[in-house]
Amino acid sequence: MSTDRTATAAGNAGTAFGWGLLCVLSGNMLIDALEVSVAVVALPSIGADLGLSEAALGWVVGGFALGFGGLLLLAGRLVALLGRRRVYLAALLVFAVASLLGGLATSGAPLIATRVVKGVCAALTAPTGLAIIASAFPAGPARDKAVSVYSLFGAAGFSGGLVLSGLLTEVSWRWTFLFPAPVALVLFLFGLRLIPGRTTDETAAAAADRAPLSRRYDVPGAVTSVGALLALVWALSGGPGAGWADPLTLTALLSAAALGGAFTYAERTAPRPLMRVRLLADRPLTRSAAGAAALNGSYLGFLFVVTLDLQWGRDWSPLRTGLALLPASLPLALAAARSGRLVARHGAARLIALGTWAPPAGYLWYLLAGDRPAYATATLPALLLVGLGFVLQFAALNAQAMSAVPDADRGPAGGIYQTSVQLAGALTTVLVAALLGAGAADGGGRRTALVLVAVIGTAGLVVALTGLRPGRRAAPAAVPEGAEDR
Repeated sequence: MSTDRTATAAGNAGTAFGWGLLCVLSGNMLIDALEVSVAVVALPSIGADLGLSEAALGWVVGGFALGFGGLLLLAGRLVALLGRRRVYLAALLVFAVASLLGGLATSGAPLIATRVVKGVCAALTAPTGLAIIASAFPAGPARDKAVSVYSLFGAAGFSGGLVLSGLLTEVSWRWTFLFPAPVALVLFLFGLRLIPGRTTDETAAAAADRAPLSRRYDVPGAVTSVGALLALVWALSGGPGAGWADPLTLTALLSAAALGGAFTYAERTAPRPLMRVRLLADRPLTRSAAGAAALNGSYLGFLFVVTLDLQWGRDWSPLRTGLALLPASLPLALAAARSGRLVARHGAARLIALGTWAPPAGYLWYLLAGDRPAYATATLPALLLVGLGFVLQFAALNAQAMSAVPDADRGPAGGIYQTSVQLAGALTTVLVAALLGAGAADGGGRRTALVLVAVIGTAGLVVALTGLRPGRRAAPAAVPEGAEDR
């Protein structure tokens, strides 16, 4: 039955059936992209209603990115073993339930928990959507158009979320978390009919796999990676307030380092690792991942500070705040359809170098404007500079990362890249929020948080400039027979 459905989807890719499938996938990509921005604008209202501190509010934003980035590598394995259709539909259903519970939460802990769960669901659906498109639409104009539509929905989601959240928060912040529930449920119902099942080759490969479950899922790698991440986030969230020499903070940092080392060892020795460690020797991939991580991490940290400045510092309404933040995201949404042409015409490295100075310049401009920056002369120019940096770099960084990765490694390489981007957003937001909370009494936390954002943005500039040096891509490391997945 699943094979018949796959054949039907592939044979009707250009018909109403095929475009109906694309609507389901793109609609889900849209609500995934909305998740971060709707939370950003609603933060002050959430904090006032639930009595949450700045540090706790950082978890509301960072929790989604934490779930997304923390489970992205394992998500790829789950999809490969359980099948795209089964995982995708289950994630949609869980996403709907988590949205409902998050909107009804009466304290910070359950709200943050649902945010993490929704991030995990996004890790299962966002990359899987592209894989479904690749299998359902034949190579050529039809697939190119489908990928463009899918990407456009993702790029436009963040901008749309700022406005939508502003509108909904005027009524109640709870609607910003409740509204995706019926949308995800509708997508689930249509997905039951439209999302194809496994191909014949995938079904045969799954049936022939007789390896123990621990090997198939790489349990040691999954446990150590998640453990290291949680320990690090705990240290970053508590360090600014308790002090970096606090025993609990030190214990968390040491645990993160130890678990990170254990994860590296597990991946080097596992027969089926979640992450192919040898790909880390690919300089363009790691350089692009670091640059994209700096871009996304500094961006989310900056928006966190600006949102609190506008609503708590200047008493702006949520809708006015959402509209005010658009200059940092709308340019990317408008340029998404042409980003591929820009990269093809000017080259990824050149675009990255042209755009990488803009975000740190914006952060520095905002920092130097003082504790009560005017929107027209400080906030708006900074947001425009950040938007310019995204337009020039976003697609170029991804293209540079994948520029010469062999086809067999593109999936794992994409997992490394996206994991870096999402985790940087989570870690930076949590640390920025902790700094704001620790220095709330004298206002020093805001300055320290903005300095951190500027330093991270500048690190992205330095990484990008190293890519301009003439050199030759390192040849892929030789892979021992039988260890292709390492």
